[in-house]
Amino acid sequence: MDINTAVSKNTKRIRERKKLTLDMAAKETGVSRSMLAQIERGDVNPTLSVLWKIATGYKVSFSSLIEQSHEQPTVLTARETVPILEDEGRFVNYPCFSFDDRRLFETYRIRIAPGGSLKAEAHLANTEEYLTVFSGELEVVAGGESFLLREGDSIRFRSDRPHAYANPGTLETTLSMIIYYDN
Repeated sequence: MDINTAVSKNTKRIRERKKLTLDMAAKETGVSRSMLAQIERGDVNPTLSVLWKIATGYKVSFSSLIEQSHEQPTVLTARETVPILEDEGRFVNYPCFSFDDRRLFETYRIRIAPGGSLKAEAHLANTEEYLTVFSGELEVVAGGESFLLREGDSIRFRSDRPHAYANPGTLETTLSMIIYYDN
């Protein structure tokens, strides 16, 4: 199943499980009724920002919208991981392992081209992010402060408020991200 099909099925399943009409869902998420309908039909490829709005509005993890399987053990090859592109392709997010009820976290692999950035919406209450930079430089804005990380550096911060990531350097930045949901 490709990621658009997974998003389509999961978005509709979650909305219906919460007994929300499309109009109610639009009000909860801040995403228009027509956009939600297009996503549920698989007619559009939503951006990260739209998916975060839906996840926050539905009070579910981001990965619950994109998850494709819960089989154990799971090997996820780089070739089969479908990236989510932001900032005209300069911010590339590779969803790795999805949140589930046994694990209160999800993981991502991220590449940011020089000058690439992403402004992220607030996640669910008490959510934390754990980032480790493997190459390049990363500027993180969290909690009203700016932090510059370099290769090998890590940061943990509350992500239940708006935050941002940027590559201020001249080389590509690669990093891992873990999002932890304190339910």
